[in-house]
Amino acid sequence: MKTASKIFVAGSKGLVGSALVRALRAAGYSNLLLPEIDQLDLTCQQAVAAFFEAERPEYVILAAARVGGIQANNSYPAEFIYQNLVIQNNVIHQAWQCGAKRLLFLGSSCIYPRLAPQPLKEDCLLTGLLEPTNEPYAIAKIAGIKMCEAYNRQYGTEFIAVMPTNLYGPGDNFHPENSHVLPALIRRFHEAKVNSAAEVSVWGSGTPRRELLYVDDMAAGSLFLMQLDSKELQPELLSYPKPCFVNLGTGVDASIGEIAALVREVTGFGGGIVFDRSKPDGTPQKLQDVARIHSLGWRAQTSLREGIEKTYRWFLANMDSFRK
Repeated sequence: MKTASKIFVAGSKGLVGSALVRALRAAGYSNLLLPEIDQLDLTCQQAVAAFFEAERPEYVILAAARVGGIQANNSYPAEFIYQNLVIQNNVIHQAWQCGAKRLLFLGSSCIYPRLAPQPLKEDCLLTGLLEPTNEPYAIAKIAGIKMCEAYNRQYGTEFIAVMPTNLYGPGDNFHPENSHVLPALIRRFHEAKVNSAAEVSVWGSGTPRRELLYVDDMAAGSLFLMQLDSKELQPELLSYPKPCFVNLGTGVDASIGEIAALVREVTGFGGGIVFDRSKPDGTPQKLQDVARIHSLGWRAQTSLREGIEKTYRWFLANMDSFRK
């Protein structure tokens, strides 16, 4: 992938997409296609086909998705499965139609069975039942992986995928109801500090364990894979029946209780933490096996504390943009 190559980043304004754009620009890539949603509706087949025909991108990074935490997944299951299936079907198919040299599909660690052995290996896919709270989203992401795999098998494409663990960082969604665990905790503890609250309530028992990846590390890992030549990709990601995707993570997890305590320290909240056991815990543990991406030559660089500190600084600088 040359610095002058035409690269389409689908979903360039979200948490994942904006980090990918930062990484691409920092590496010298300037010929980027970054249409806004009012310029390109990725759920419209005709619009996506016309865009690809007109622009002919050489490389495609598919980061566009309907995302959210447990409450959002439980509340909008139809939107989560429908919108994600339609977006990825349109983009992946048109990337093949227009001869894109490589496509990178951004998935999620929720593709793995709820009770899969820990740490999660890529070959655990489709070996058991999914976590019910995010099953529609997970099924859509699994379909995206299998679509990439099918096009590689039938057409010889280089459509690969990464499964990032739980992401966080600048540009995150801090909505009090529809955000993921870490941004939700940052906002909750910050507001508790500002309001001199005695305690903060955290969903669930605090015992489930989560692996968290700073979003700029995700972008670095994704760019690393896009820059590998075909011979380097072939043995691992383009040799069916080997999976066409790799886990992206740190290989280290922490309990929700430990994460909450760390957020309390970083935000400077002096009160207590209580766990609301009436709320769902979700998957008991989600720790990825990252041996495959390590074998290709990439490792995450940002510690959890450093990442939370950076994210909290971004939150403080941008609070006015996401107040209710």
